[in-house]
Amino acid sequence: MIHPALIHPNSIVVVGGSDNPHSPGGKIVDNLLTHHYAGGLYIVNPKKENIKNLPTYKQVSDLPNNVELAIIAIAAPYVEETVKILTEQKNTKAFIIISAGFSDAGEQGKKLEEKIVKQISKYGGSLLGPNNIGLINQNYAGVFTTPVPSLSPEGVDLISGSGATAVFIMEAAMTLGLKFNSIWSVGNSAQIGIEEVLAYMDKNYTEDSPKIKLLYIESIKKPKKLLKHAQSLKSKGCHIIGIKAGSSRAGSRAASSHTGALANSDMAVNALFEKAGIIRVYGREEMIYTAAILQYGLPQGKQMAIVTHAGGPGVMLTDVLEKNGLKVPELKGLKAEELKKKLYPGASTANPIDFLATGTAEHLNSILTAIEQDFDQIDATAVIFGSPGLFNVYKVYDVLAKHIQQNKKPVYPILPSVINVADEIKYFHQKGYPGFADEVVFGQALTNVMKQSYPTIPMDKKKPVRIKRPIELPQNNTYLPPELGQKLLTKFGFPVTPEKIFTDKNEALNFAKKHFPIVLKIVGPLHKTEVNGVRLNIDSDEAFDKHYEDLKQIPLCKGIMVQAQKKGIELFAGIKKEAGFGHLILFGFGGIYIETLKDFKSILAPATKTEIKQKIKQLQLYPLLKGIRGQKGINIEKFVNLIEKLSLLAMAYPEIEELDFNPILAEGDDIFIVDARIKTG
Repeated sequence: MIHPALIHPNSIVVVGGSDNPHSPGGKIVDNLLTHHYAGGLYIVNPKKENIKNLPTYKQVSDLPNNVELAIIAIAAPYVEETVKILTEQKNTKAFIIISAGFSDAGEQGKKLEEKIVKQISKYGGSLLGPNNIGLINQNYAGVFTTPVPSLSPEGVDLISGSGATAVFIMEAAMTLGLKFNSIWSVGNSAQIGIEEVLAYMDKNYTEDSPKIKLLYIESIKKPKKLLKHAQSLKSKGCHIIGIKAGSSRAGSRAASSHTGALANSDMAVNALFEKAGIIRVYGREEMIYTAAILQYGLPQGKQMAIVTHAGGPGVMLTDVLEKNGLKVPELKGLKAEELKKKLYPGASTANPIDFLATGTAEHLNSILTAIEQDFDQIDATAVIFGSPGLFNVYKVYDVLAKHIQQNKKPVYPILPSVINVADEIKYFHQKGYPGFADEVVFGQALTNVMKQSYPTIPMDKKKPVRIKRPIELPQNNTYLPPELGQKLLTKFGFPVTPEKIFTDKNEALNFAKKHFPIVLKIVGPLHKTEVNGVRLNIDSDEAFDKHYEDLKQIPLCKGIMVQAQKKGIELFAGIKKEAGFGHLILFGFGGIYIETLKDFKSILAPATKTEIKQKIKQLQLYPLLKGIRGQKGINIEKFVNLIEKLSLLAMAYPEIEELDFNPILAEGDDIFIVDARIKTG
């Protein structure tokens, strides 16, 4: 829980404050004064008196009672005693510990950190940090860094696991004119992490709250909490943009199943972000461009107009938009000709609309008015306007601002002349509008955010239903015997093919005759195909006899599985348990193609039918499932039901580590699991 004193303290003490602006304690004092903190401000410094004409005390015990927030910038060994005095004697409820040397410094520091958290929690207090830069909001700038950006209730909220990264994001955002509402640096997240801040924003959300949240995450400690509050905020109309650092596959553990080999922890992060509605980005620039785009609003469709006075940037933006699925349609006809008459000779209205280097503010006004009123096929406009430095462009930017405010279709300003018209860009930012410096980065960010902006999936308000376990499974970190796996799937209602394991040849033949054509599979070796342990299309006694005997000679053979042979499109589905995240459900095209095509999708369990259907439609070979060029498709609803049932299985049996259904054969209304492997932990 975040104490109100951390958000709007009536009084602040800077422990370790000084008059040296180049020290952390001195810079915190400087920032609090410069940015007009309105409450009581105190300093604790044993060596100096009357710092900055503020009440200054030699030790914490000398402070008046009820100082609400302590910002602590002293060496780690002295912090515990300071916190003890403040909590027990001064009724202090909020703490920001800037100091490093805690869990970031090893086991001893971790133990010290835990003691401090226990002490603050005991007295109902809140701790931000340690090892962070502080907190900036509308009430105070409690940080030791610069810059402190322009703050506005309509700005974005930033929550960062790294103080330095928060600074770099702020710097980059300020060059675009992007404003902030608050900046949270959680440091070691000893008590308050990104998840807790997001929960606070969710629980205290009003219609006037900022609609865009930026997250820089190094470690997801509470995935379920992040999911819950991100979904809730999205349902209230918020956009959340997230960077998750550390996304390489190098850390993923080895796995013996196909699903295990395909899945990795970064895939779990993707699945979590998608379920939560978090737009994933991979760098600061992409993050701030995405935030600015969302402030302007997204197009209702994919048809873009590009307005420029320089041909090259218009062509480059057209390329990136078209390559990523948006359209820059040609504008022609009577309305296009009427617009062209309002421009200088040589201008083009074909789209991109090039109104030449000598184009005026009046020309831009005519173009943007026509796009809004006359060209219904256009959904949004990107305006690229800089200057060669021969004249100022204040009037052009006034026109641009007017149409951004008035037009129903989004207008995105791309202002590339960051040197020649730096003053005009600053003037434009002061009107409250961010501008994009690079047309290609803008185009990439726009297409990415449109691809990731899936419809919000309604949250299930009902209490989770306990799913019955039809049988109990051994938890011995190994694959289930085929007959036990078959029993589990049958009792759970999965469509499995008739199959049975035999060690007696005559019994096997009698079973086979009832199901010709059949498949024979060796039981024993983990990867059957690698030892030629699968024989297909067996439809006679003679063929059965030959292949049965061949399989018996393979090393490690413990028996022969006889299975009715089915046909159809080869699919797969599986489960992979990811530490902290729960089960990842994977599905797509299977058989021998699973590792070559890699045409599959993933969802974090529990998976809803809505999510599953969305993901199936995103498969590259989805048209094959519907049926194409005379080839029979599949009953997609049955495939959806199978995956949903697999998600329920994962919830019922949390001990399942890995599971493979590969292949699943589907044709028309028929769908069967041909091969299944289940590993428990």
